[in-house]
Amino acid sequence: MSSVEDDGLGEELRVVWELEPGRAVLERASMPEFTGFDEPVKLDAFLNAVRWGAVSQTDTSTLQAPFRAGIEIEDYQLDPLARAIQMPRVNLLIADDVGLGKTIESGLVIQEMMLRHRIRSVLIVCPSGLQIQWREQMRDKFGLDFRIVDSEAMKQLRRSRGLHVNPWSHYPRLITSIDFLKRERPLRLMREVLPAVGQPSYPRRFDMLVVDEAHNVAPSGTGKYATDSQRTQAIRLLAPHFEHKLFLSATPHNGYPESFSALLELLDDQRFARAVRPKPEQLAAVMVRRLKRELPPRWDGTPRYPERLIEALEVPYTAEERQAHQDLKRYTELRAAGARNDGERYATEFVLKLLKKRLFSSPEAFRITLGKHVESLANRRRTSPSVPTPGLLRRMIDGLDDQVEVDNDAEWDQAADEAVSSAAALFRPLDNEEAALLESLGSYGDRMSARGDSKLSTLLAWLRDTLMPQGQWNQERVILFTEYRATQKWLQERLVTAGFAGPGRIQLMYGGMSPDEREAVKNAFQASPTQSEVRILLATDSASEGLDLQNHCSRLVHIEVPWNPNRMEQRNGRIDRHGQRQPRVNIFHFVGQGYHQRSRLAQEANPGDLEGDLEFLLRAARKVETIREDLGKVGPVISRQVSEAMLGRRRRLDTSEAERQSEPARELLRVRRAENELNTQLARLHRQLLDTRRELNLNPESIQAVVEAGLALAGHPPLVDGALFGVWPDPTGQRQQCPVFRLPRLAGTWQSAYEGLAHPHTHEVRPIVFDHALAQGRDDVVLVHLNHRLVQMCLQLLRAQVWSQGEKRLSRITARLVPQNETDVPIAIAHGRLVVLGADNQRIHEEVIFAGGQVREGRFTRIDRVGELERLASSGLHQSAPEWFRSSVEPLWPTHRDGLLRALEARMRDRTKTLQSRLDERADAEVTAMRAAIGELLTSIRTQLNHVQPQMELFTTPEREQLERDRSALERRLDELPREIEQEETRIRARYASPSPRLFPVSVTYLVPQGLTQS
Repeated sequence: MSSVEDDGLGEELRVVWELEPGRAVLERASMPEFTGFDEPVKLDAFLNAVRWGAVSQTDTSTLQAPFRAGIEIEDYQLDPLARAIQMPRVNLLIADDVGLGKTIESGLVIQEMMLRHRIRSVLIVCPSGLQIQWREQMRDKFGLDFRIVDSEAMKQLRRSRGLHVNPWSHYPRLITSIDFLKRERPLRLMREVLPAVGQPSYPRRFDMLVVDEAHNVAPSGTGKYATDSQRTQAIRLLAPHFEHKLFLSATPHNGYPESFSALLELLDDQRFARAVRPKPEQLAAVMVRRLKRELPPRWDGTPRYPERLIEALEVPYTAEERQAHQDLKRYTELRAAGARNDGERYATEFVLKLLKKRLFSSPEAFRITLGKHVESLANRRRTSPSVPTPGLLRRMIDGLDDQVEVDNDAEWDQAADEAVSSAAALFRPLDNEEAALLESLGSYGDRMSARGDSKLSTLLAWLRDTLMPQGQWNQERVILFTEYRATQKWLQERLVTAGFAGPGRIQLMYGGMSPDEREAVKNAFQASPTQSEVRILLATDSASEGLDLQNHCSRLVHIEVPWNPNRMEQRNGRIDRHGQRQPRVNIFHFVGQGYHQRSRLAQEANPGDLEGDLEFLLRAARKVETIREDLGKVGPVISRQVSEAMLGRRRRLDTSEAERQSEPARELLRVRRAENELNTQLARLHRQLLDTRRELNLNPESIQAVVEAGLALAGHPPLVDGALFGVWPDPTGQRQQCPVFRLPRLAGTWQSAYEGLAHPHTHEVRPIVFDHALAQGRDDVVLVHLNHRLVQMCLQLLRAQVWSQGEKRLSRITARLVPQNETDVPIAIAHGRLVVLGADNQRIHEEVIFAGGQVREGRFTRIDRVGELERLASSGLHQSAPEWFRSSVEPLWPTHRDGLLRALEARMRDRTKTLQSRLDERADAEVTAMRAAIGELLTSIRTQLNHVQPQMELFTTPEREQLERDRSALERRLDELPREIEQEETRIRARYASPSPRLFPVSVTYLVPQGLTQS
């Protein structure tokens, strides 16, 4: 049996019919039995419940997902949703700027696709530190339950369901991390549920794949040609077996054309192929990209997003600190000059860059790394019996971020230490001057780590002015970002010693902490300062990707400037994002004393001394700020030039050539759109949303009525009036009814309605509202939307009345008054749910239809004009018809029932004919678009294969192997695509062929004119 119930999408059930209790065959649709009249308000709630559950795949104008989300939605966030419902197969690259709400946009798409019965299974792949955030946001904002799959979850599942259970097929909606997924065991279990070689791959095994921070799965490029990483290989295994895909990334292009084209191929292999430059029009078909500066102001002229200010904190460094910097510089020069070959030179540069980064971070981080370096030099022969090859060392260093789970600081530090030890095997022995320099630097590290350096003093003074101006804590908050866990722990100790250690004032976030601890810290930092004592968040870069930290914080301090521009931008994006409430965001960097005076005189300090190096890093940070939306290939150039400057081989930052070379990539990503065109698009999306609200009667009062009717049907107490500061009691005196409620005591499965009501930080149960405007910008109240668990349970209970065969709680018949001038005789209108199934028994269309007629001289006479019936239905009042009307209608009901059913069936036939034409048109349009896309891809592949190959001798062995694999894949694709065109057309046409309508009568409404008397 295949379910046709609203909430049973895709569910099939096998039963032993003779043993099934309560079995019954409904030979045909049945009208309600006359047992009395329901109150008009209650029947309206029932009808709304049915109407809100009927969503058509063929309707591309109605947007329901925004009304099933507990969030404040910006107009531009509807763009991916509006595009997705028009795509036969949703393949979207959402490449919006950092902080524009890509998670919200993807949640809307997932929600709408589920409502339209186009997807059931969803897999979200994200960085491990974002798994809980994704789960909580999908639950709290969209009412969707997801399960996290990690090592612990697999253990729990095996304990409860058996050793052979496979998590990838056990639950329909899953979240996992890319670094867990790429491991051997998870991939092996995934292969078990995917079709084996030779088995048909259609229909695809899964519905939707969401890849967050998708640039992490693109082939990594550090040389001449981008090569597949383990992450790339994992997604390459999965992607072909998902019908729909959403990739999210603010920085999708890393500057390597073959890397970007490979990412696009993973997204949509019918439009793109690796190593084939995508055409702008094809890219525009799948990419959504909006930048903050492009978005128009709000209605009152205020900007949608805050202004970002880069500010410098001057540090009066001492002679001792400058000398330590000079000693490290001298040590760098000696080691580099004495390098005997390229291998030793590369190893030397790696270790010296690491030491300098740690020196700029904190004395403690420098002390630890220097000690590791000295120890590895002393023990290099004992610990490294075989000297690693330069190529092996290069792969070890280049692969640090790829081979180690970057969300775990301890593992990353361990991998870096191993690289330092391996590098020492390539070093020549220390000479006397080098040994003396290391001894001096070691002493410096010990002293400064114990007492603190000048930068720490400057930071402490700034924190006192910002957070404790009169010696008392205020309501401000600050994030201190550092690259290293050692620096984080050292800063925590120093802050405590300096008197910043009030109860809960300092919180830490780092890679490797448990997900629950991490979420608790985030919730405390996001809670109002009146509810949470935290004022300082010490975070490592594990918190720089994807996390929301903007609710009550607009200041961020970089303890050190990351040499990787993408990492710096990710940090800044934690507070410069959707939901930031302040008009400006302040980003702070440390520089030497005299920087502001030199800036006023248009002077620049050259790298080499301490102040010059820090100023060079700040110039790099400011350069990143000017091109942060299109870092592309310029980002790696900035990173490389920073490294060169810190090693004493560069004096000026010059990215002009890189910007010129990256212009094609920027042009490819740039969506040229005039300001008035963007305004027109946003206005269209807003109108589309308002039209949906009006057509479906989606307003706070209707949703509240559904909840009240559902609770009454279930036998539960009604909602309890609540209180909310600034809302109720209404300080303006304008509200007449309470809009804030507390849930009554609920039992059984209804207790799940309490989920999400507890405040994330205080855990106090919050009141609920039904109006988006009342919950906007507040976390002390919960918005109950269409997909909230409470509403969903009420909707399911009300919709179940259509199928009820036993005790009925609703008669599904009502009689209501209409104004006298609308009609002189009663009008009977029947509503029915029309479900149209495709050839594969999947729903392709749903709607609530209505038909009716006059009741004159006791007989029912059909009204053919739909517009006339709609006008009459809309004129109905909330007042019930007089009691005598029931006794008058009851003996007439059998003839009315049959006439109304025939009218509904006639209306169904009319709608099916119209729908068949629309389905044929849609099938033709999808086939035409598919043939055009694959045809262009065929042409592009042929052109690419005819191109002369690059000089292979310039490539490394892995790069040559990757290039050869790519060309072989293109040749195979060239052979496969013509056959795929025919298969795809067959599938498309079969989906829309031979629609089969099903009619389910829902309700009957009698409209009784006022003044009609019993006589």
